Amino acid sequence: MFFLGKGSCCFPSEVVGVNVGLAFLDGTVALFAFIQLIRINSRNAQLGWTRQKVLHLLIGCSNIGYFAYFVLTLAASCERWLCWSHSCGFILMAFPKILSFAAFLLILSFWIDLFHQDDDEDYEDEDFSFQETLLDRALNEPNSTHEDSHRICLPLRSIHVESRQKLVILVTLLMLVLMVAFSVLIWIAIGNNSVNSSLLATVYVDIFATAMLLLGLSLACYGLILWLKIRRVRSEITSSDMWKVAGLALVSVICFSSSAFVAYFTKIPVLYYCQQLDKTGLYTCFLLILYYFIGSSVPSAFVLWITRELPLPAVNEEIPQGWTSVSSTAISIYKLPYRMKHSGFSLHMLSTKKQFVPEDVD
Repeated sequence: MFFLGKGSCCFPSEVVGVNVGLAFLDGTVALFAFIQLIRINSRNAQLGWTRQKVLHLLIGCSNIGYFAYFVLTLAASCERWLCWSHSCGFILMAFPKILSFAAFLLILSFWIDLFHQDDDEDYEDEDFSFQETLLDRALNEPNSTHEDSHRICLPLRSIHVESRQKLVILVTLLMLVLMVAFSVLIWIAIGNNSVNSSLLATVYVDIFATAMLLLGLSLACYGLILWLKIRRVRSEITSSDMWKVAGLALVSVICFSSSAFVAYFTKIPVLYYCQQLDKTGLYTCFLLILYYFIGSSVPSAFVLWITRELPLPAVNEEIPQGWTSVSSTAISIYKLPYRMKHSGFSLHMLSTKKQFVPEDVD
């Protein structure tokens, strides 16, 4: 898609229409993500960057990247931009995928937190709500004037990130480094006839497709486990939340598997220009929809849909509303401990810095 030689030409009208449609859909998803981010931040701005805010930011930036990619792909093909084949197209194709990968990896880390909180002593005092602060700043607890001035000068050193959040950051950085390394190799291969630049891009796409497939399977496994645990809580509230967990797990594994198989068995992600399109372009359109719309746009839109409910204002912190994609009341925090205690399933669900104590029940 980004290796445009001297014989390149504009795409068939069907392929152009699909690209325009995908660009419009991704732009719409990005717009909703940023609007929702602004609304969430207006409710709890003093909490800083929570996992819910970071999730919406990643989804918004990812879909903005896809929007730019589809628009510039058409321009690069018709105008025959030489820079498009010199890693520029590769980077613009790969970067949005990495952001989307990081967003769903963040969801997986939250589900793992929920699943392992009974076993991890380090998390006994943590709030596992998606409203919890992602980065705890030691600036909020100064010990001395000297330390205060030191932290103000070096604010990054005062940021505390939990272990599973560190893993999300580490894996994302690893994928970014891998993308940069392959883009450099592709740039070098352009001037070296002995190296096939399209083969390098294919290798990267296969590696990334494997990572996305594993992520989808992991979300499916943990989603199933959490769904089974939520089933033990008999209430109308938990019923809707239970299907949100199951829905996200099912959507993730189906969509990520579909895009991975397209990456494995076709050249759609890395190489499609006029000479390699089918005569009508319909088969190419189908693969584009399967890889980009089903593989990226649908999961992102589904996450935005199930997280559309806003948290309560910060002034009402006694019983905050949890992250609805996992469970607003059934699994995240606050109201669930008491219900699960009487259904045979106990979790240490704590609110931000405070444990919620249910009222006495006869």
